Amino acid sequence: MVKTALIVVDMLNDFIDEKGALYCGQSARDTIPFLRLRLAAHRRAGSLVVFLQDAHAKDDREFEKFPSHCVAGTWGSQIIDELAPQPGEKVLPKTRYNGFFGTDLENIIAAYGPEEVEVVGVCTSICVMDTVGGLANRDYRTLVPRDGVADFDAEAHRFALKRMESLYGATIV
Repeated sequence: MVKTALIVVDMLNDFIDEKGALYCGQSARDTIPFLRLRLAAHRRAGSLVVFLQDAHAKDDREFEKFPSHCVAGTWGSQIIDELAPQPGEKVLPKTRYNGFFGTDLENIIAAYGPEEVEVVGVCTSICVMDTVGGLANRDYRTLVPRDGVADFDAEAHRFALKRMESLYGATIV
C-alpha cells in the first residue's frame, strides 16, 4: 500500500460560502461531497491530513490584488463545517499562495515521508497550483483529482490543471 498524504487547500467560508468575500461559485461547493469521500478514505488509511488556511492580516498587501478575504480569526478564514478537521490533523494558517511559504508544511510532510501527496481545494489556478509547484520542487509525487479542485475562473482552472500535469508532473485524475 502506498503511503499517502492529503493536503486540503483553502476550503474556507470566504471562498466556499455564498456569503463569503471571495466566493468561488457553485463549482467550489460542488467539490464538497467528493472531498468528504477523500477525507474519509485518507482517515481510514491513517494518512497525514493537512488543511491549509488562508489567514491574512487586515492590511495584507494581497488585498491590492483581491478584495479583503480570509482575515485571520474571522468567520471567513474558518474551514467550512462540512470538512471540519479531526483531532490530530494539521491546520496550517498561511499568508501566501504557496502552502510552503512561511509555514511548517515542508517539515510536516518530510517527517511523515509520503510516497504520494494528493492535493484538493481552491483555487486551482492560485493556491492549489502554487502548492503543487512547491511539492514538485521537493520531488514529491503528486495527485490532483479534477473533482476535488475548483476555481472562480474556468479558463484559469483548465490552464492550471494542464500546467500542473505538464510542468510539475502531477497526475491529474
